[in-house]
Amino acid sequence: MYHEALPRGSYSALGISAGILVHTILAALGLSVLLMQSAFLFTVVKIIGACYLGYLGLQILLTRTKTEGNKKEIPKQSNRKIFVQGMITNVTNPKVAVFFLAFLPQFVQAESGMSASLSFLTLGLIFTTTGTVWFFITALLASFTTAKLRGESRSGMILNKVTGLLVFIAMGIQLLYTES
Repeated sequence: MYHEALPRGSYSALGISAGILVHTILAALGLSVLLMQSAFLFTVVKIIGACYLGYLGLQILLTRTKTEGNKKEIPKQSNRKIFVQGMITNVTNPKVAVFFLAFLPQFVQAESGMSASLSFLTLGLIFTTTGTVWFFITALLASFTTAKLRGESRSGMILNKVTGLLVFIAMGIQLLYTES
């Protein structure tokens, strides 16, 4: 059986980390504050994020398996598409911006001589680095745990459908109920 050098979840981890970098830059430039102060802008980003998660969930639910001989197989997505999905999912999640604005300012010290923007950027890069390591560990563990299930076509299809329904669609619905 062929094994890829990196599990596919690693590309999603990189996409999520790229999304965190976007939020870091927005926070460092002070643009995340606009999102928090504008109920309209927060709602727009929230709805876009929820719709995207719903779209991903429906896409998974409606994915047909292809048959190769006697074995049914779930079509593979490109690594680039997996990366982009991870990034868009993170960028369109206003909760990440809320986290950055609620958590990081506690560690910005005006008397340190470093500008607030540079402090936000430094802390965001540290958060991104440690987050990426965690995402990679999670992707590796998930890859090893699900490899056997996905090898059996019926189990793989069920796992995909449950993921589509419970993870993406439920998260999208929950995101809609997020208050600013």
